Amino acid sequence: MALTRSRFAAASATRDSSPRQPRATVGQSERCLLGFCPKKGIALEIGSGTGEHVICFAKALPGLVWLPSDPDAASRASIKAWSAAEGLANVRAPVAIDVREGVWGVEDDAPFDAMISLNMVHIAPWESALGLLAGAGRLLRPDGVLVFYGPFMLGGIHTAASNAAFDADLKKRDPRWGVRDVDDLVGEAAPHGLELREVVEMPVNNLSLVFVKAGPPVPASITPAVWQLGRELIKASGSGSPESASGT
Repeated sequence: MALTRSRFAAASATRDSSPRQPRATVGQSERCLLGFCPKKGIALEIGSGTGEHVICFAKALPGLVWLPSDPDAASRASIKAWSAAEGLANVRAPVAIDVREGVWGVEDDAPFDAMISLNMVHIAPWESALGLLAGAGRLLRPDGVLVFYGPFMLGGIHTAASNAAFDADLKKRDPRWGVRDVDDLVGEAAPHGLELREVVEMPVNNLSLVFVKAGPPVPASITPAVWQLGRELIKASGSGSPESASGT
């Protein structure tokens, strides 16, 4: 539905651009999701922030219905403003989810075909990462995908000096925060039937981690050709990245 000029102005005044991820890298995330998410179904985003990214994802994958979420009321207001301004039919109203809880309030929409979490697990307690993995195990359909994006360690080692500095800064701000190790996530994901399928290098020393929910085979929306397409799109866009002082 088209917005009147006054409604569009009001929505624009409320919405915000995301502080979690530079605008220039949003396209990289889209390209990654194009390769790893199904083309149809319903996707749940955890920690949607201001809503700018879910709008980009909804445009890139119009066959998916997107359910954004954030525990912060101001962020949910921004998500609503972005959605109103863009008028996308495949973006639902945002919901409040605390991933540490055993019930998220979205169980009636499950099973989900995809879940994504961008730049969240390092600015939250470790219990939030554990809760997210447990929730994905409960709410993803068999062969559904869980995609993380952000800075991560590999085998206990930071992938760049800037990420190590960023990790130290996070822990100064809150001792419960910090850059997470992929091995730790893999170990905690396994009991929930989640298997790490892909680790993809992204700009500014970030990674995309793609987990797949184990279970009986279902009609696949993600074919090997589509997976390969995602990797080729990332390479073609130039994922070689200079170090960033923020690590995000």
